[in-house]
Amino acid sequence: MGCSGRLLGPVGGRRASLLLTMILFFTYFFYCLPGPCEPLLPPPLLLPPPAALPDGAVPAPAPAPGAAAAAGGGGSRRFPQAIIVGVKKGGTRALLEFLRAHPGVRAVGAEPHFFDRSLMPRTLEGQITMEKTPSYFVTKEAPRRIYNMSRDTKLIVVVRNPVTRAISDYTQTLSKNPTIPSFQALAFKNVSTGLIDTSWSAVRIGIYAKHLDNWLQYFPLSKFLFVSGERLVSDPAGEMGRVQDFLGLKRVVTDKHFYFNETKGFPCLKKPEGGSKPRCLGKSKGRPHPKIDVQVVQRLREFYRPFNMKFYQMTGQDFGWD
Repeated sequence: MGCSGRLLGPVGGRRASLLLTMILFFTYFFYCLPGPCEPLLPPPLLLPPPAALPDGAVPAPAPAPGAAAAAGGGGSRRFPQAIIVGVKKGGTRALLEFLRAHPGVRAVGAEPHFFDRSLMPRTLEGQITMEKTPSYFVTKEAPRRIYNMSRDTKLIVVVRNPVTRAISDYTQTLSKNPTIPSFQALAFKNVSTGLIDTSWSAVRIGIYAKHLDNWLQYFPLSKFLFVSGERLVSDPAGEMGRVQDFLGLKRVVTDKHFYFNETKGFPCLKKPEGGSKPRCLGKSKGRPHPKIDVQVVQRLREFYRPFNMKFYQMTGQDFGWD
């Protein structure tokens, strides 16, 4: 066998590898030591700059405890441990604002609609992350989605006399669109027979027993707290006591936090968190309701009565709407 064959043997292969390594070493020694030298790794193997990392990626080990707070902001964004899931025009905004006066609660001001984590406030250890979206209670898919997120989520439902709630709902829509039909025209499929139109959302939302039945397919009753919208107005401190107990919080928000606004007709916070002036809900709250025919109101009461009775039985609470 010739020379080329001998060089391809095991010993020759090792010698060739050693020779190549020495050539690379001396090339680096003479050309790179006098000044900066470009990396020998091809571009695809280089790490991207931090800005190029995808959202949520962690390019470095977690900082020591307290470092995040020192850097500004502090805490972390978490999915809500408690959610005000309903109902629209029941008093959910008032409850959320009252809860935000508690130092142990961090709540989203806007309605996230299926818990966008990027909208959640940063919370510290021991604080509760909360949000409210009243449409959850009447959205068929909401219980399953929340259950898949966390089956331990605490759920708060603020309910109100469904007749009053329907009129309040209509009042809000009327303020945005004054050309809509009358309340009576929307509430009845047939005025002469008194047949209620349950396809109208203002009516459908008030059938609380039907919506609760959907939620109980996923969550036990123990995960719910039902807050009376009426008592939230007449006795805000009392209802807030129940809410704080349910959330496992110390009763910090008490009667000293409230005063009754005669003009608006509901309670306001004396000293909201981070402020020194009394604060009420926005101008859109406390709108005067349009006058509804007495017979229309009576027919709606009759329609809701059996649903109310079932709701009382399901929750173990009598809300006194009849």
